[in-house]
Amino acid sequence: MSELKRIKTVEDVKQLVNHRKLSHIKVGLFDNDGVLLGKYMGRDKFFSALDSGFSFCDVVLGWDCQDQIYDNTTFTGWHTGFPDKQARILPDTARNLPDEENMLLFLAEFSGDAEQVCPRGLLRRVIDKAASMGFLARAACEYEFFLFQETPDSIREKGYRNLKPFTPDAFGYSVIRNSVHSELYHEILDMAQSMNFPIESIHPETGPGVIEAALVVDDILSAADKAALFKTFMKVLAERKGLMATFMARWSSEQAGQSGHIHMSLVDANGQSVFYDPSQPHGMSAVQKHFIAGQQRLMPEFLALLAPTINSYRRLLPGHWAPTRASWGVENRTCALRLIPGNEKSQRVEYRLGAADACPYLALAAVLASGLYGIEHGLEPTEAVSGNAYAQSSSGEQTLPRSLYEAAQMLKGSEAAVNYFGETFVEHYAATREWEEMEFRKHVTDWELARYFEII
Repeated sequence: MSELKRIKTVEDVKQLVNHRKLSHIKVGLFDNDGVLLGKYMGRDKFFSALDSGFSFCDVVLGWDCQDQIYDNTTFTGWHTGFPDKQARILPDTARNLPDEENMLLFLAEFSGDAEQVCPRGLLRRVIDKAASMGFLARAACEYEFFLFQETPDSIREKGYRNLKPFTPDAFGYSVIRNSVHSELYHEILDMAQSMNFPIESIHPETGPGVIEAALVVDDILSAADKAALFKTFMKVLAERKGLMATFMARWSSEQAGQSGHIHMSLVDANGQSVFYDPSQPHGMSAVQKHFIAGQQRLMPEFLALLAPTINSYRRLLPGHWAPTRASWGVENRTCALRLIPGNEKSQRVEYRLGAADACPYLALAAVLASGLYGIEHGLEPTEAVSGNAYAQSSSGEQTLPRSLYEAAQMLKGSEAAVNYFGETFVEHYAATREWEEMEFRKHVTDWELARYFEII
C-alpha cells in the first residue's frame, strides 16, 4: 500500500507497471448510477492512454443500470450514434486488486465535452467553486448494506423472494455476530485497507444480515473515490464468498432502509476549520450556520442526486430512520441534517438524507454545492428541531419531493442546480431520472395484483 501512495505522476505509473512486469492493467470509470465500468488494457495501450488519453464509448452515459438505452436524452442516444468520447487515466488512483496477484486498478474520468455529464467531473467543478471561495471540503461516507446467503443465480431463480439473510433477526452492534463471523469482518477490513478506502468502524446494524461500515475521512474527491470503490468491491468480496451484498435504499417492506450518511466539514487554505467557533453555542460558526441553511434550502431541489431511484422513496417514510423533510437539529438523528458539535478537528454536519443507493460523486456534489449556496447568499437556517422531527410540522420550503419524477422536475427547474452543475448536466441527468420513472410505470407490481385483481 505504501508503494502506491507514492504514485502521483504518469512516469511513476509507468515505472510501477514495468517493475511488476504487468502485461495488462484494469481501468474503470463510474457512471451516473455509481456503477464501475471498465476493461483490462494492454500495457502499450495503457501507456499511450496515460500520455494522451483514450477513447470510451459514450453509451455508458446513455443507458440505464440494466443497459437499456435512454430514449429521452439529448447529450447522447441513438440520434448521436454513440461515438467514442475522450477519457483520462488518473495516476494517483492506483489500487491493488485483491485475489488478482499483482494486478493494478486505475480510475479514469471523461474529458472534453463528456466531462459535463461525468459524475466525477461534476464533483470537481463544485470543488473548484469551493476553492474559489477559499474553502476545502473534507468528507466521510458511511454505508449500511444487507448480506444474503445467495448468489446471482439463486436470487433470480427465487424471483427475489424468500432470500436467506447472512444472519437472522435484528441484533445491532452484536459482538456475538461479529465474533462468530470474525473471518468475514477481517476480510472486509483487510480489503479496505489494501485498496486504500480504510474503514474507521464496522459493526452489525439492526436487521437480519445488515452491516454498517464508516469510511475514514479524507478530502472530498478522495472520499468519493473511496466510497464508490467500497460499494463496488464489497459486492465483489461477497460474491467471491458465495454471498450477495445489496445497497438498495430499501430491499424489503418488512425492513428499514439502508442509509448512506455523509459527514462534511470545511477548512480554509491553511487547513483550519471554518465550522468551529468555540465562542458560539454548540461551537457553530457563522459559516457553518450558513452552510446548513443552504443545505436546507436546496435539499428538495437536489433530492434527485441523493435519492436517484424509484426505490429511494420507499425509504423516506416516518419512523424508518430516514428524514422526511429538510430539518436540522443538534445531535438529533431524526433530522435530515445533524449538527455534530466538537472541536477544531471534529465539528461537522451529517447529511442523514443520503441513502446507500446514491452515486457518491453526485451525492457529495449536491451536499457541498447546497452548503456553498448558503454561504454565498448568507442564508439563515430555521429553528433547530428538538425531539422527534417526524412528529413536527414544517414549512412548504422544507417539504421533500415524494417521488423520483417529482424530484427530477424540481432539479430541472432549479436555478441553483444550473449554476453549480451546468445546464447540460441538469438536462441530461433529469432526463435519465424521468426515464427510470417511465420504466417503472410500465410494470404491474405484486401489490397492485393483490389489491385489485379480485376486488375491483
